[in-house]
This record gives sequence, C-alpha cells and structure tokens, in this order.
Amino acid sequence: MSTNDYQRLVPHLKLVSLSTRQVIYEPKEPIAHVYFPQHAVVSIVSSMEDGSMVEVGIVSNEGMVGIPVILGGNTTTTKAFVQVSGAAMQMDADILKTEFNQGGAIQNLLLRYVQAVYTELAQGCACNRFHTLEERLARWLLTVSDRLQLEDFPLTQEFIAQMLGVRRSGVTVAANTLSRTGIIRYQRGHISILNREDLEATSCECYRVIQNEFARLLDN
Repeated sequence: MSTNDYQRLVPHLKLVSLSTRQVIYEPKEPIAHVYFPQHAVVSIVSSMEDGSMVEVGIVSNEGMVGIPVILGGNTTTTKAFVQVSGAAMQMDADILKTEFNQGGAIQNLLLRYVQAVYTELAQGCACNRFHTLEERLARWLLTVSDRLQLEDFPLTQEFIAQMLGVRRSGVTVAANTLSRTGIIRYQRGHISILNREDLEATSCECYRVIQNEFARLLDN
C-alpha cells in the first residue's frame, strides 16, 4: 500500500506479543480485534463435536487474522490460536472495517488476500483427499517454514497430527521417513529442515499452487 495509506493506519496499530496456544477468537464469538502477525504463526482450525480438529488455514507475516470482519460479519465457525509465538500488530476490528468500506488501495489489497486464502482452502481440501500423509506433511512443513522465514522451529508431533487431522502414529511414521532420508531432523519438539530441495520434491503440487497464487496476488 502507499505511504499515505499506511500512515493513516499507524495510529491504530498496537504491537503485541502472541504466546503459543493463545486463542485469538472462538467460534460464534464476536471478533474484537484483527492481527497482522510479524513473527508469529496463527492456525485457523475447524473443530468437531468430539473435540477433534483440523487446520484449515495458517497466517503469518503474509496476511491478517480476522477476515470475517471485512466480509460483512464479525463471527465465524472456526477458531484461531497461536501455533508459534511472536510479535503481531493488533487493530480494532471496527476501525479496519471502516477503512475497508472506504474502498481504494486497502480494500483492494485485502480482497486479493482473501482470494489467495480461498485458493489455499480449496487446494487444501483437494490435498487432504488425494495426497499421502508424507506429501501433506512435507507441504505443511514448507508452509510453516515460509511463513516464519526459518528452517528450524518448535513443533510437536502431537500438534502436527491435530493440524493435519490424522493420528499421531501416522505423523510419526511420515516424519521418520523424512528423517531417515536426511530431509528433516526431529528432536525434542523441534523440527529442522536439512534439505529443502528434497522436501519440496517430496511435497505434492499443492505447495507450489498455493505459493504461486499468494505471490501472484500479493506481489502485484
């Protein structure tokens, strides 16, 4: 966005620290604030009646947490919580909605972001149906790495299983396969990507589709 547009938003932005597992919003509850993560990673999850959950979206320094407030509502059926702790800029949801409704560059940028997220959701549904757990795990690790701009980050197998909507034993098998081939190293709740090229080769095409769409829409 232009310098003028950004400077108009600056007085309404507050730097906050987000901690791991911190809940940003709950299903069917009003969204009071939106967040623009800087170094944090936030998971958007859908939960079932039995308590199981699966990640349907992931947000970091490329986007915003709280999309429903610019789409005509301020509640959603999903839950957002912090996957990896870090800094974020917080803004009152009503202020952003007012800015969005004025049109112009801010509205255009946010709508392009919504389109990119739509692509991520649609591709994710296809990925969960057609691709192996090993391919999906590789895609997910690459996505987290891209958002954090790091190749070493804290993640437990239990947490990964929840996000992928699979059993922990399945994640253990897939992670061990990647470890044995020297692509990643998993130790004490930390994952290190050792060979990114091979990890990308292991991942399904969904990773490239989503990354290319984000680049096309947000780099314009």
